[in-house]
Amino acid sequence: MSDSRSQLQEMMQQYKCCVLVPTYNNGKTLKRVLDGILLQTQNIIVVNDGATDNTAEVLKEYTYIHQVHLPENKGKGNALKIGFGEAVSKGFDFIITIDSDGQHYPEDIPVFMEALKAEETKNVLYIGSRNMRQADVPGKSSFGNKFSNFWFWFETGTWLTDTQCGFRLYPIHELKKLNFITPKFEFEIEVIVKASWSGTLVKNLPVKISYDEKERVTHFRIVPDFTRISILNTFLVLIALFYIKPRDFFRRIRKKGIKKFLTEDILGSDDPPKKKALSIALGLFVGLSPFWGFHTLLVLGGAFLLKLNKPIAFAFSNVSLPPFIPFILYGGLQIGAWIMGEEHFFALDNIADNLLALKGIKTYLVGSIFLAITVSIIGGFMGYFTLSQIAKRKKMTLKNG
Repeated sequence: MSDSRSQLQEMMQQYKCCVLVPTYNNGKTLKRVLDGILLQTQNIIVVNDGATDNTAEVLKEYTYIHQVHLPENKGKGNALKIGFGEAVSKGFDFIITIDSDGQHYPEDIPVFMEALKAEETKNVLYIGSRNMRQADVPGKSSFGNKFSNFWFWFETGTWLTDTQCGFRLYPIHELKKLNFITPKFEFEIEVIVKASWSGTLVKNLPVKISYDEKERVTHFRIVPDFTRISILNTFLVLIALFYIKPRDFFRRIRKKGIKKFLTEDILGSDDPPKKKALSIALGLFVGLSPFWGFHTLLVLGGAFLLKLNKPIAFAFSNVSLPPFIPFILYGGLQIGAWIMGEEHFFALDNIADNLLALKGIKTYLVGSIFLAITVSIIGGFMGYFTLSQIAKRKKMTLKNG
């Protein structure tokens, strides 16, 4: 046994790590994959996801490998979850997953273990990063990966170069705390998004890749599986916008305190005063606009499209926090009545009844838009003036210091 293999075995034992191979109708490449893994470690779990080819025959040669044979194919996500459960029952803390179609190189297993050893936190999930510009990589795979990378960034705020690679290291005890609903390929998206939301560090590690179309069998069905992934991303985006991002925002404020949050996250941003001021204006406009229920989506989407500061825009959109809503509605109605020349004005105590009865809706819409535009302009100018003065004083302090 070489020194490098001995060191790998020690790390695998130290961190209680095994290799999980979910497989379905990859009988042509499965033996080569398993033989390659055995050169690295004996800690292997194979989940035969109801294969109908010669997979069962191939696995008969490996009686010393822990195997799970499912009676019918239910999807890669289901196979992975069953493999996770097997690993936990055998006392493992980490799992390295590797596909059985031959595209991954088992000799890259030490890449994951060395990274885990060097990582400060062990609550980490590594995803192999493939060279998608490699000549033999199918165009559809490259496009799908870019599509997935974008949505992962939108949902978590973390940019990765590869979110679809099946060569991964999972901290399985952290995943036990989470609930997963998907059974097929989309599970590999769901698991990294929810892990990131729960505080697990998600990172890429460079790995080699081989796309031999003569022997490689892929079970990804473009239309149904892409549709399932798109539906999942829609669901995750809604959760991110209406729960995760507001949750994280208020957690940062609570953790730092309002004064420190304003100093570090808003005033301490490197963005120029103009960009900060426009972000303030956008936040105020959206927060006072009549598009209730969509404020978070609009402000974050607007900040993204306009390339503005998202934390600042989101912070000022919270001008419409619940305690302020009656006064915002009242102001919109009164201003609308004034603009439209209506004789009567609305009382503060019957605003909700009037709006629910669809009375004064047109008046409110006109007034709220006018209010939102006016306050956003005033707030933007005031923000620009204040931030410019702060920037000048800071510049003078650095110059004199």
